[in-house]
Amino acid sequence: MRTGVLLRGVVMIASLVLLGYLFKASGLDTALDEGWIEANIMGQGLAGELLFVAVVTLITGVGLPRQVTAFLGGYAFGLWWGTVLALAGTVLGCIGAFYYARILARAPLQRRFSGRVRRLDDFLHDHAFSMSLLIRMLPVGSNIATNLAAGVSSVRGRYFIAGSAIGYLPQTLIFALAGSGVAVDPALRISLSVILFVLSGLLGVYLYRRFRHGKSLDAEIDKEIGENGA
Repeated sequence: MRTGVLLRGVVMIASLVLLGYLFKASGLDTALDEGWIEANIMGQGLAGELLFVAVVTLITGVGLPRQVTAFLGGYAFGLWWGTVLALAGTVLGCIGAFYYARILARAPLQRRFSGRVRRLDDFLHDHAFSMSLLIRMLPVGSNIATNLAAGVSSVRGRYFIAGSAIGYLPQTLIFALAGSGVAVDPALRISLSVILFVLSGLLGVYLYRRFRHGKSLDAEIDKEIGENGA
């Protein structure tokens, strides 16, 4: 696998952590605590948690990287609850994009992304649950593009969504760990998140190579991870 793939993920973690520290050092966190965040998210119990999930659902559903929302979940709610809430919102965003494509936009998306849809359909057809899980564990690829392409493919929604939910978990936990490290045990948590990201990326690529059954998900993804075909 090309080191640039993992390096981009490590750089994302570092940049998010830096932004978190700048946010705190500038005093903006205090100002925002008195404004929108304090009023609507942090310290607001169930209402704040539901609002966070709703926001994550919307922004991951339209294409914001799920790693960013996981980081914010860890930052706002701590490691474990931040992981749960970010994962819930990401799965709901996946469901929304999938069924939007399937119910409302199937024909235009099939015309525009016919090649991607055919490859994904072939990749998922025989093992929809396990292959969906596998896709989500890769350190490359577009979450929104995968959701939309799956929506217009023939894959059964319940298998795709269940596999995606489990496959989302490792990176959600890793980036929530990085987010929680801005306020608690920064050296330990941020270092651990980087190590875990590298390990999970290597595992995802290994599983893709081992269990893809000679099929290619996407030529660009194969190129990114150093695959030259079956």
